[in-house]
Amino acid sequence: MNKLSTDQRTRIVAALVEGNSMRAISRMTGVSRNTVDKLLVDLGGVCSVYQDNALRNLPCKRIQCDEIWSFVGCKEKNTTAESKAHGWGDIWTWVALDPDSKLVPCWFVGQRHAGCAYHFLADLKDRLANRVQLTTDGHRAYLDATERAFGTEIDYAMLQKIYGSVNESPETRYSPAICMGARKAVITGRPDHKHISTSYVERQNLTMRMSMRRFTRLTNGFSKKVENHEHMLALHYMYYNFARIHQSLRVTPAMEAGVSDHVWSLDELIDLLA
Repeated sequence: MNKLSTDQRTRIVAALVEGNSMRAISRMTGVSRNTVDKLLVDLGGVCSVYQDNALRNLPCKRIQCDEIWSFVGCKEKNTTAESKAHGWGDIWTWVALDPDSKLVPCWFVGQRHAGCAYHFLADLKDRLANRVQLTTDGHRAYLDATERAFGTEIDYAMLQKIYGSVNESPETRYSPAICMGARKAVITGRPDHKHISTSYVERQNLTMRMSMRRFTRLTNGFSKKVENHEHMLALHYMYYNFARIHQSLRVTPAMEAGVSDHVWSLDELIDLLA
């Protein structure tokens, strides 16, 4: 890694956070794919550690949570016992978002079951400075996990969406089901009904799919290793939280949340490797 100049590192990281694939970056920069991979691993590791330490005692008032699907190696239906042993198959990223500052305080990569839900929400609880209003979708794993992680110290509601059936045809095969309506269910505390929403965190799903080739559907840019998938997420959220100016806020989410006092440059982000 010492053979790469600062300018080369900046070009590689800029391409990574804008959604380019590893091989495309290798072709654009003239750097070997293995070198690009090593930079991602090293930088993703330090970005994860930095955010784990920096995103604490957050003054959030509301949090929205959601899960986004992807896969490693191949889809679950195509896995074998051998490939499953290497971590291949469907994988989910649990994401928390503050709809006011647009900050993502934490995320978790795993399966879509109760154990991962608890790990994710327990981590979220440790990062908050005060009681918050939490909104999730109707996934049942959230119910027990929220009670175990927060107890009664939360105002929690579920937004349960009702979808119509999809007519499977070549034109609609990849289209989402039509949302017929939504029901707001108060689970714990006294959440404000006008803030029971998952719209902002669902919009975050689009940001992820646009900013990371690994999440782009119907391509061969999917992750081949779980570890690299996690490193790319850490780099993406470091850039999103600290270095990318949010269009509506005119500052970064970290600045809006009071975690940072300036817009980070890519050079500052790369300096975390020092």
